[in-house]
Amino acid sequence: MKLSAVIITHNEERNIVRCLDSLQSIADEVVVVDSGSTDKTEELCRKYDVRFEKHPWEGYSEQKNFADSLATNDWIFSIDADEALSDTLRNSIIALKHNEISDTDVFLVNRLTNYCGHWIHHCGWYPDRKIRLFNRNAKRWTGTIHETLADTATATAETLLAGDLLHYSYYSVEDHIRQADKFSTLTAKEAFRKGRKASAAAIWFKPKWKFFKDFVIKGGFLDGYAGYQVCKISAFATFMKYSKLRMLHQNEKIK
Repeated sequence: MKLSAVIITHNEERNIVRCLDSLQSIADEVVVVDSGSTDKTEELCRKYDVRFEKHPWEGYSEQKNFADSLATNDWIFSIDADEALSDTLRNSIIALKHNEISDTDVFLVNRLTNYCGHWIHHCGWYPDRKIRLFNRNAKRWTGTIHETLADTATATAETLLAGDLLHYSYYSVEDHIRQADKFSTLTAKEAFRKGRKASAAAIWFKPKWKFFKDFVIKGGFLDGYAGYQVCKISAFATFMKYSKLRMLHQNEKIK
């Protein structure tokens, strides 16, 4: 099996070298599609044997589908610039490349997130299972905010690969808050577009339930203070999402 690793980037100078280094032993080709980076992302990528292409941002799914289309191999390993393969996952993929597999098979990975220097094993953040290795003739990216892979062929067999995909998500609490603000706006707008509403009761109750579920039921407390931060900001993101959705409906009434 020939494998193309595909990455989309935008201002990823802090992460891209770690990502590219982790791919060296598994990828027969690396494709990077950049949407207008103004930092050293391109300079760093060109130090490696990669195909680097510039393409205007079209949205997560559209950008990833475009990047996949540039690959010379049908088998794709999709990886984000802030991710890297663990040694165990790398060995799993190397072994897989020597096996006979169907074009409709897909392979999942467990994603382990590093939050401000701490590995998060609970909080609903792990194992965070994702399909990342697939044949592009059988799968295609869909979705506007959180992109997912949809079938373009008949039945697929899903196999979990041993090892973790290491996700270096947030280097500071401020990074997390900014991202929570960004995605709460996007999800509120998407919910508004679909006609969903947010009651005052939902704004009060859902953030509290989110924190209790992640911190207590899903064991966030076992991750210490970092787990508390993750759960607290996730709950705040829930509050912002429903508050912004309610505000969108209120603004609609004023028009």
